Formats: sequence, structure tokens, C-alpha cells
Amino acid sequence: GRLCADVPGGTTNRWDAAVGQNDVTLVKGESYKFAFTADGVPDGHVVRAIVGLQVAPYDTYFEVSPQLSVSGNSYSYTFTSPVDATQAQVGFQLGGSADAWKFCMDDVSLLGGVPPEVYEPDTGPRVRVNQVAYLPSGPKNATLVTDATDKLPWQLKNASGTVVAQGSTTPRGVDASSAQNVHSIDFGAYKKAGTGYTLVADGETSRPFDIGTGAYEKLRLDALKYYYTQRSGTPIRDDLRPGYGRAAGHVDVAPNQGDSAVPCQPGVCDYKLDVTGGWYDAGDHGKYVVNGGISTWELLSTYERALHARTGRPAKLGDGTLAIPESGNKVPDILDESRWELEFLLKMQVPAGQPLAGMAHHKVHDEAWTGLPLLPGEDPQKRELHPATTEATLNLAATAAQAARLYKPYDKAFAAKTLAAARTAWTAALAHPALHADPNDGTGGGAYPDTDATDEFYWAAAELYLTTGEKQFADYVLNSPVHTADIFGPLGYDWARTGAAARLDLATVPNKLPGRDKVRQSVVKGADRYLATLKSQPYGMPYAPTDNLYDWGSNHQILHNGIVIATAYDITGATKYRDGALQSVDYLFGRNALNMSYVTGYGEVNSHNQHSRWYAHQLDPNLPNPPKGTLSGGPNSSIQDPYAQSKLQGCVGQFCYIDDIQSWSTNEHTINWNSALSRMASFVADQT
Repeated sequence: GRLCADVPGGTTNRWDAAVGQNDVTLVKGESYKFAFTADGVPDGHVVRAIVGLQVAPYDTYFEVSPQLSVSGNSYSYTFTSPVDATQAQVGFQLGGSADAWKFCMDDVSLLGGVPPEVYEPDTGPRVRVNQVAYLPSGPKNATLVTDATDKLPWQLKNASGTVVAQGSTTPRGVDASSAQNVHSIDFGAYKKAGTGYTLVADGETSRPFDIGTGAYEKLRLDALKYYYTQRSGTPIRDDLRPGYGRAAGHVDVAPNQGDSAVPCQPGVCDYKLDVTGGWYDAGDHGKYVVNGGISTWELLSTYERALHARTGRPAKLGDGTLAIPESGNKVPDILDESRWELEFLLKMQVPAGQPLAGMAHHKVHDEAWTGLPLLPGEDPQKRELHPATTEATLNLAATAAQAARLYKPYDKAFAAKTLAAARTAWTAALAHPALHADPNDGTGGGAYPDTDATDEFYWAAAELYLTTGEKQFADYVLNSPVHTADIFGPLGYDWARTGAAARLDLATVPNKLPGRDKVRQSVVKGADRYLATLKSQPYGMPYAPTDNLYDWGSNHQILHNGIVIATAYDITGATKYRDGALQSVDYLFGRNALNMSYVTGYGEVNSHNQHSRWYAHQLDPNLPNPPKGTLSGGPNSSIQDPYAQSKLQGCVGQFCYIDDIQSWSTNEHTINWNSALSRMASFVADQT
């Protein structure tokens, strides 16, 4: 019969009120049909319907969050179980409403042996373009998906439909990254600025795009404005970010347990630290020193490039550009925003007089995982400090040393403080060179494991040398095996591979390191490799992972490889590197197999359901989507999350992606991915 339940108001989390059935058996690899009818009074409430584990760690194997209406609704889904389980649960989580309401359901079923629905993404027209903009003075390339093997005519049309350029496609054969037969289109000879252009080929008309510079000036700032709404420990002002205002997260106001006096995990330490502030790492509420470090470095390097590069324009990153609370203090806004994270990183250092003094705790986050959606100020979990690691300590040393030289013109005391912290961290890391994060320490937050700190030592020494000029740091750099290693591989650099961070800064920040010309040549050589990769790819990206296995966060790897090409342009001034760097962003903005932009708010079709506990409009219509300028992680061949596994089994390269909030392995957002976007967007905006 029909079941109705009166749901109490005043609850915080979805799981605070629930009905369900326990002890359901699931068979790994079996396909299931999950169906039910449900309605709510008043209408508009969201119910989280799940199939998952009824005991800790409460893994979810499938979930949906429909918004109910009073007329009753019928829902039906198919999914494939990723595990064998005898303690599974079918549940309906109903909490999180301020007011009481009534929930009714009927015809609930979970049937095995049902063939899964074949997921077919809507890829739109077969002409794939950068849906945002091509620079008038830059390259302009597109990709056509077609069965044709001979060249085809193409036309470029302006907003009024007039043909303004035409030519023939170049057949490229079957593209390995998508398993599609494709042609290339080069319309770079056309340079007139305008909006609403389209490309026509093989009977298909592309999505519209601009030829101009304005979009990248806006993206330069939007990608950086992302960080303000990621701040922890402070209210987000709605007048500065309309639609994103919220209470401060993880302060000492219930239900938060707060970050002002956080204990360690049991057995790790016997003190508490004030670790308020910083940025939330991604879609969760954790704060991680290794990811915070590489993100801060990339923002600081975006500004440092503007100071030294031939096309750099530091005023574009100056005071008043980002609409943050500190705007108007006569300090560049990008430095103000970076300082919010730097202050947190400094707080993560083990105090003097304690065991491992000077080291940095790896991370702070909730004791257990929380569900979606959940605003930061509503997180009830206990917070814990996790053990200090060599990698976290060297991230602190590197970023604090870099900060010392960039903040000195604006705040000498802060610059001195960061340099002192960097020196202390460096000394501590030398004394404890192999304290690594436990790869199994992933309850309540990401593990961020790394078993080799050689690259972090090299990076920290490089930043300390660039700031101080001291021989001890120069000697360490010159004697490091990373200094002459081939570090510009297919995956480039990220939080776990930081050697390139040092190499790029040594090549571009003025210094007197012996043999610096070879450092610069190594960057150019790396750029040549990425340029060759770009030219070999019919979709024009400097990324071709081994065995076509796209990495977690592949989009930021593409950006990082593009940044190496851009840096080669800064070093040499050679047009081929400028053109390669500019072309590398086309993939992210729509010139890809899925025909979509991976940046929220940019392009006619774009990612806007990134995995997040508070940018969760897909789950709760009262919450926002991610802010404009938020990068999605992108295709990930490993599809680790259950939702992606239910939709993308057997996916090829570029197709291993789905814009759904439940797909944390293909569609999360993170501070280190957006820092890559910020840096590249700033470079592109400077090329006008």
C-alpha cells in the first residue's frame, strides 16, 4: 500500500529524516531497475532516493534527487551495482527542510536482471568549435565529425548569416581519443572581430562563437573570483557574489564544531590548533596543504608572470579587480585572495616545542564523510588534524618563500613572517625527509598520498633560492636529480608532481643560477614535445595519455601542458608557442568530442553540475550552480564513482565524462584545477 510520512521541520541534513528498507542484497555487475512513485505536500521538496550501504562507511551505489510535485510523480532508473553486498539499503532521505511537510510513496521496486539503459550523450552539431572565442590575431581551428574520407567544403558565417570565409577540410582519419572519424578546419586567416559566428560543414552548423578578446578578460577575473566563494571561516557577502551569499563555514557556531581549536586524530598529537580560514579544497569541506600549496603557487605565479613576461599586464590583476572584501586596500586583489590561503597554510605548521616542530600537518577535515547537499555552516562533523608529512611541509616552504618576495612591497612584516616559516619548514623537512601520507587515510576527506618528496625538495629549494639568492639553496637545486630530469611528460605537473613548478620559476623569475640557460632550454624542449602532441591530435590539445587513459582532472593537465607552451613563448617570443598555447584552450571550450565547454557560464553548452556540497542546484533548487568560471575536472577513464560507472562503462577517452553532481570522479571542481584555468586565462587575455 501507499506509505505517507509526516516529515519534521528544522532538520539540517537530508539523512536526518528517512524511510527505507534494509538488508537488501546486491550482486556486483548486475543491472537493476529502481522505480517508485512519490509526491510531497507542499510541492517543491527534494527527496534523496538512494541504494547504498546501511552500515559504515555508508557508501552510496546509486542516488537521485528529484523535486516532487503535489500531483504525484513516477520515477524509474537503471544502474549497475559496483559491489556484492548483503547489507544494502533502499532509502528515501527527507530531511533538510526548515518547515514540516508530508511525503508519500508507492510502488517501490528494485528489480535485478534488467538491461541497463544505454547512455548516449547529446553532442549536438558535428562541427566542434571553441564556443567562447578565438582571438582575432590567434589561430582558429575546429573539428568536424564525419563519415567522409575526402576533403569537404566549409563556410564561416557571421551573425547575419553572410559567408565571410570558406575553404576545405583536412581529413584526419579516426581520432584515438574519441574513436571518431574527423576532419580539421583551419580558418585562422579570418581576423575580423565580431559575435555570433558559426561554421558550416557537411550539412551541419556549429554552435555560435565570438572572435574577440573580451571573453578572456572576463574569464581571467571569473576564474579568480571562484576563490572568494571557496573561503572557509568567513561569511560570503551576497553583495559581492549575488546568489552565493552564505554563513561562515567551520566557525564555532552550532552545528559547526569549528576550526579554531582542532585536535589531531587519536594518537597523532596532544595539542589543538587554530586552523580557521583557507579555501575549501573542492566539493567537500576539507582543507589540504599539498593541494592548497600548489594552488597558491599557481595564483602567485600568475601574478609573477604578469610582472616579468613580455606580454604581462599586472594592472589587470590589481587592486579592485576581483570584488573581494579586501578590494581598495592598495594591494593587488590576486595577492589578497592568495593570502587567505597562505594564512591558513602557516597555521598548519607544528608549533615550536612539539614533536616534529616546523613540519606541516597534511590536512584538516571532517571525521567522517558527509552527504550532498550541505552548506559549510551546517556541517556538524568533528574536525581533525592529520599527521604532518614531508610533502605538506615542503609545500609550505615553497609557497611561503615565494610569497615573501611578492608581498614585500606591500607588507614587509608578512613577507618576513612567511620567509621565516619557509626556512623553519625547510629545516624540519631535511630532518624528516620521508614522512609520507597514509594512502588509506581517506575517511572524511581525500588522502592526497605521495611517496616521493624529491620533487618537493627541489621546488622548495628553488623558491627559497629565488627569494634569498643564498648559495645553500642554489647548491641544493643544482645537485638535485630533478634539476636535469625529463619532467615534462604526458601528465605534466600537479600536486603530486611539482618539479615543473620549480623549473618554470627558475626559467622565468630573474635570477643568477649557474647554467640557467639550460633550465630555460629544458622548458622550451618540453614545450616542443607538447606542441608536437597538439599537432598530432585532431581535437588540438597538448595531451595524449598513455593507452588513451584519461587522468582524473584531465582538463587541468591539458591546461598545465598548455602553460608550458605559453612559458616557452615568454622565454623565446616565438609565434609558434603563442599559437600553440592559444589553440590548447579550444578543447576546454567546446572543440571536443562532447561538444561542450567545461567552464561554467562559458559557451552555449557548458558544465554546471559539478560535484559540490553547496553549489548543488541540481539537488536543491534553492542552492546555486557553481559560479561562472568554474572548471570541471573532465574525462576520467577510471570512472571511480558509482554514477559514472552506471552510465559510462566501456567509454573511450573523451567520452568518460558526465555533467552530473554525483560524478565526483569526472565532474568535481577543485582549487588546483581552477588555478590552472586562472593562469592560462590570464595568459590568453594578455595576447591582445
